[in-house]
Amino acid sequence: MMQKLISTCIKAQSLNRLAPLADLLLRVYLAKVFLLSGLSKIQDWPTTLFLFTEEYHVPLLSPTLAAIFGTAAELILPITLLIGLFTRWSALGLLLVNGMAVVAYFHVLKTIPSALQDHLEWGLMLLVLVAIPTRRWSLDCVLLRSQKSSIL
Repeated sequence: MMQKLISTCIKAQSLNRLAPLADLLLRVYLAKVFLLSGLSKIQDWPTTLFLFTEEYHVPLLSPTLAAIFGTAAELILPITLLIGLFTRWSALGLLLVNGMAVVAYFHVLKTIPSALQDHLEWGLMLLVLVAIPTRRWSLDCVLLRSQKSSIL
């Protein structure tokens, strides 16, 4: 019985080695989704302003400010997420952007279940990156290692 338990633990530990790869793949996928969205917004800024004025209902912000902040977040945060700089904070920022998109555009998303599902899945993936600490292949880890070695 004890040997079987040890064998199971060893197999689980070897599966733990997949965590950095899974983390990296999540970051690459999510960075692509949000960065492409931000790029599409700056490619046609008049249309973006129109959409934020007429379609998206962002609470507490003027349409222009909402467009600027949302676009900036979709251009900056995916890059920091991808390279793993301030990884959890970047994911949290994108989680907030995603949540605001759902709130601001829910009147349309509720009629397109697949689009709403996309936002829910992105939100869940971002929540995983925020909430679950893992060994990451990231700039954060490189900087942390170099900081620890300089202290010693």
